[in-house]
Amino acid sequence: MLGALDALIGIVVTAALAAASAALRALTPAAAAVAAAFGIVIVVLAGFGFLLLLAVFVVVSSLATRYRFAEKLARRVQEGRAGERGVSNVVAHIVLPTALAAAGGLGHLPAEATAVLFAGALAFAMSDTLASEFGVLSGSAVSIVSLRPVEPGTNGGVSGVGQLFALAGAVGIALVGAGLFVLFHEPIGPVWLFLLAVGAAGFVACQVDSLLGETLENRGLLTKGSTNFLGMLSGIAFAALAVGLAGRPL
Repeated sequence: MLGALDALIGIVVTAALAAASAALRALTPAAAAVAAAFGIVIVVLAGFGFLLLLAVFVVVSSLATRYRFAEKLARRVQEGRAGERGVSNVVAHIVLPTALAAAGGLGHLPAEATAVLFAGALAFAMSDTLASEFGVLSGSAVSIVSLRPVEPGTNGGVSGVGQLFALAGAVGIALVGAGLFVLFHEPIGPVWLFLLAVGAAGFVACQVDSLLGETLENRGLLTKGSTNFLGMLSGIAFAALAVGLAGRPL
């Protein structure tokens, strides 16, 4: 947990980042306000490394969303009206990381576990976002269940391009997360284990998200937000399992 002065700085930085997200239309104004509220909890209770990793996700995902946006708009597979993300999307991606940060900051979760699980959650978010934003442009996709051809952008549809970006997103968050946590002196345990657990968790959870999308969301049993939430939860669980199997139970 940050001291009073650092907490004040963190609050100001978080509010500025949220305002910039709204000004650049990465988030709707309401979504930016929600992100600011959760972000303040994260930075005050967990620290700047956690906030900056979240900011990296927001910036990269926004850039990916805007990539070849006119083509996505023409094919009606775009996010929002102009690439902005709304409240439901923000909530689905930030509730669990905030809960982990709060649990760690309040002493209910060991510091090492907090870092690994928080990064694992964001690794899923980045993996899923990049897979979706670049996969819809691949020109072809197949069902993750039946392997039959489906339209790119279909729930449960995967492509080679999408899978490569899914892996890149997960590994990218693992690398950046390790760097930020080391920079801000956050315990992460053995670096190799952090990278392996976080990267694998993000990629595997992205596949779980696709499975849930095809089997449950397409049948109206889940919404997009709840599918994302459960996908992220699976990533957190996988990260915990991977670390536990390596002999460092969380």
